Amino acid sequence: MQDAFERARRIQLVIFDVDGVLTDGRIFITDAGDEMKAFHARDGHGMKLLKHAGLHTAIISGRNARCVEVRAQALDIGTLYQGVDDKGAVFEELLARLGLQAEQAAYIGDDIIDLPVMRRCGFAACVPEAPEAVRAHAHYICKLSGGHGAVREWCEMILHAQGKFDAAMARYLS
Repeated sequence: MQDAFERARRIQLVIFDVDGVLTDGRIFITDAGDEMKAFHARDGHGMKLLKHAGLHTAIISGRNARCVEVRAQALDIGTLYQGVDDKGAVFEELLARLGLQAEQAAYIGDDIIDLPVMRRCGFAACVPEAPEAVRAHAHYICKLSGGHGAVREWCEMILHAQGKFDAAMARYLS
């Protein structure tokens, strides 16, 4: 855990996968062909806490879904990439655009498509349901499940490591 805290201290960019991380991984498709996902409100607020603490946020998803675009807009996510086959290439592009080094970026994923970013970033996390091949490359494995608070847990961990958690909470406790 100490290594995870050390890694989290350097983070300036926090990147999220969607299916299996911001959701429980299930995909609902209506008879009309519309895709639906269920997002956890507390996860979203954790993402907002990071943004208020001055960290960059981004989403990189392998799928395209209008509901993800709507959710990202509602949370004021800095950058959204959808329909990504090569997450590693998009990660490098994002770092270059923000002028950051890989060790300044954190990523949370749940499946093998996430490994190129998890193996390169400074602080990799995953949900407990991730396959062993993914968990083996995580610096932090959340206790809570994807779509059920894992993202909030991870966001708060980053804020604690950076000494920003109390300031983030102050606006709710005054």
